[in-house]
Amino acid sequence: MRLRSVLEVVTALELTGCRFWVAGGWGVDVLVGKQTREHRDLDLAIDAACEADALTVLGRLGYAIETDQRPARVELGAAGERWVDLHPVRFDDDGRGEQSDLDGGAFEYPVGCFTVGRLGGLVVPCLTAAQQLRFRQGYPLRDVDRHDLALLAGRS
Repeated sequence: MRLRSVLEVVTALELTGCRFWVAGGWGVDVLVGKQTREHRDLDLAIDAACEADALTVLGRLGYAIETDQRPARVELGAAGERWVDLHPVRFDDDGRGEQSDLDGGAFEYPVGCFTVGRLGGLVVPCLTAAQQLRFRQGYPLRDVDRHDLALLAGRS
């Protein structure tokens, strides 16, 4: 997933008013302020209330659903090796979020785990370093995870 494709998706979603936050490896890069490695896909936590709008916008950009594991996630692909992995988050009245996982549990998004960073000259909503660190626990780390953890060190 190239930087220009990420910026295209981010810009299109911002125009819809859909709340979203860049997560995963690109989320780390947004916190750092530049691309630090290659990425297969763009992970986005999105407000579940705007999931349909997000899918419509991505469809206009050429993305189609390839893996549907809703309510946990839905992955879309497009020509040119572009992938977006949407993670719908449902919010309570206090602003706490919850995303279903594939095993019947949930990932928590506490109030305050959302921030902004920069990428390609744009201010981009993303998950905080502390939230990024939480999501990198409980599974065997890959080289890309170790790379991201090194960049997150001292930012949480």
